[in-house]
Amino acid sequence: MFLAQFSTHVEAAPYVWSLVLSFGMVILSILPLYVARFKAQFERSDLSSLRAMFDRYPAWGKRASWAQQNSFESFSLHAPATILAILVVMNGLALPAFAVVVALAHPINRALYIIAYLVNISLLRSVCWAIGLLCSGFLYGVCLSALTSI
Repeated sequence: MFLAQFSTHVEAAPYVWSLVLSFGMVILSILPLYVARFKAQFERSDLSSLRAMFDRYPAWGKRASWAQQNSFESFSLHAPATILAILVVMNGLALPAFAVVVALAHPINRALYIIAYLVNISLLRSVCWAIGLLCSGFLYGVCLSALTSI
């Protein structure tokens, strides 16, 4: 019994890592935004209206703000997909091996997306955004397919 439970925990690990790393990308996306705030002569009085500082950001700082906002949106789509994958695997259902690849590809694409946004490489940014969205969509699809097969 213990070995059967242990094997499902091991099979769920890549999805847990995907969730943790995706959340890490949200946290890391805040760092360039804070650098932009300090480049815009951040003052204590700005704490009352942080969004009003946006016009004082350098161009890359504005892109950092947009990348950070999009990181929250992306995480809100990807997190339920990875949680669903964890639940499916923990209940003994099988997912295709490619599901692990796309689960781990999401945070990697998000990191590339943030970098591409900051340095203004719009084609790479768009490709990374689309791949990240497809990764989440694929996870939803395979998890729902596994659940309907029981």
